[in-house]
Amino acid sequence: MGFLSRSHVEPDQISSDSCSPTYDADPKDEIKTTAVHQEDVASQEHSKWQVSKAGDGDVAMALFHSPTEVHEPHDPAEVAKLVRKIDFMILPYLAVCYAFFYIDKTTLSYAAIFGLRDDLNLVGTQYNWLSSIFYFGFLAWAIPTNFLMQKFPVGRYLGANIFMWGALLMCQAAAKNFTQLAVLRALSGAAEACSDPSFMLITAMWYTRRQQPVRMGLWYTANGFGIALGGLLGYGIGNIKASLPSWKFEFLIIGALCCIWGVVMFILIPDSPVTAKGLTLKQKRMAVERLRENQTGVENKHLKGYQLREVFTDIKTPLFFLLGVVGNVPNGGISNFGTIIIKGFGFSTLVTTLMQVPYGNILICVFLNDHFAKKGAQTRCYFILIFLIPNICGSFGLAFLAADNKAGRLICYYLTGPYNAAFVMILSLTTANTAGHTKKVVTNAILFLGYCTGNIAGPFFYKTDQSPRYQLGIWSMIVSHLLEVCVIITLRVILSRENKRRDRVQSQQPGGLEGRDLDATAFSDMTDRENANFRYIY
Repeated sequence: MGFLSRSHVEPDQISSDSCSPTYDADPKDEIKTTAVHQEDVASQEHSKWQVSKAGDGDVAMALFHSPTEVHEPHDPAEVAKLVRKIDFMILPYLAVCYAFFYIDKTTLSYAAIFGLRDDLNLVGTQYNWLSSIFYFGFLAWAIPTNFLMQKFPVGRYLGANIFMWGALLMCQAAAKNFTQLAVLRALSGAAEACSDPSFMLITAMWYTRRQQPVRMGLWYTANGFGIALGGLLGYGIGNIKASLPSWKFEFLIIGALCCIWGVVMFILIPDSPVTAKGLTLKQKRMAVERLRENQTGVENKHLKGYQLREVFTDIKTPLFFLLGVVGNVPNGGISNFGTIIIKGFGFSTLVTTLMQVPYGNILICVFLNDHFAKKGAQTRCYFILIFLIPNICGSFGLAFLAADNKAGRLICYYLTGPYNAAFVMILSLTTANTAGHTKKVVTNAILFLGYCTGNIAGPFFYKTDQSPRYQLGIWSMIVSHLLEVCVIITLRVILSRENKRRDRVQSQQPGGLEGRDLDATAFSDMTDRENANFRYIY
């Protein structure tokens, strides 16, 4: 096991009165002697840290002399005040950003009902390909962008990508045929590839594992506001009377708003608790001390080969990938064909845009999750299953209700919305159960490779000749959700058994479970497999 190097010690943390100069000593020699003595003391203190096989720990170690300082007592009221400050520093930016991301996913859908398909002479499956090719760009850039995210300051990297993504969205208004629009859609997907993984990393580095589902729920709930705002923007843009067709204004207006927000994110969102300009040194230490029991650390800028290899030997990895796929086959279809399905109920084009607004009301799922999560630590998988029940019921309703039962089919369509809340819990499972910064980055990338795969496949289940009922598309939702149930149950069983095994092993060691030194491994940048103190949340 390696130790923390003395390069982690800040100069102002070293005592200045270790040795007093003598009358006839050379001042330069005395400075050297003092520095050597101080380095020896620092080395003895830092030898208590346990770090990963690569020999270096988390960036948060730079804030502390030794592990004993990680667990310093603080006034709970002061900590609560700090958490509120962090919430205002992080959540509003992520929420607005996430709303824009979902508005973009439905922009093509609104452009379709405003004449895009006719103006660009889209035939056959070309519209389906425009829906899917966005995720090909996302898929191709998913792993490289995660490595870049580890290398560069995550806040600034995210802001730059949002600006680029908005600019590419505006360029789509200039597309004159399928090929041009397809290329721009693919590039937009690549620019957005850092979005969800960066949000997960930011949430993990600022919040405890117990707090993460709530915060992820808050910024992911902006999905619902994005759907609602997209509907209202679509309605407003549809009423613009100008020389340009409405679908071009859809791309121009939303793209410009995204560019502006990218600049805001680049300037204002902090990169980590260790370097945040809005926090004092004491607040920075408090911010990372809260994460002690996570055992997942804050950040490490070094790419570690052994952690990369461990990702592909961990049973959780294929399960997270599968969850990404089956959780997003429904999303890939319904986000692009939802307006067409609703219009098929007999509503006009503009009323169809307004009918999307109630679909964004998923807040009730987030708050129910928040309420029950505080009462039991191991309920996340259960909540995923609960949130999937409306989706399964709604999908079966769309499959079997008669075409003339418009009210019943509309209600069933709205019931397919809570899969968003279930996916929030899947994201929280990933961040809570993966330790080691390189492993976190790669695991997030693999989850979103599954996310892209599902979104790419989803639209192709919606056959043009089956419009507007889309029987095959509805059955793809049913099968996906049922597979998701099976994977979640499997993951819960695996994580539960591993926790029991670790408890059994450590209880037989000197000091037992109560004697575990959580401080020594809190910012070790060890993987969840490496760190015997790590416990899974399910």
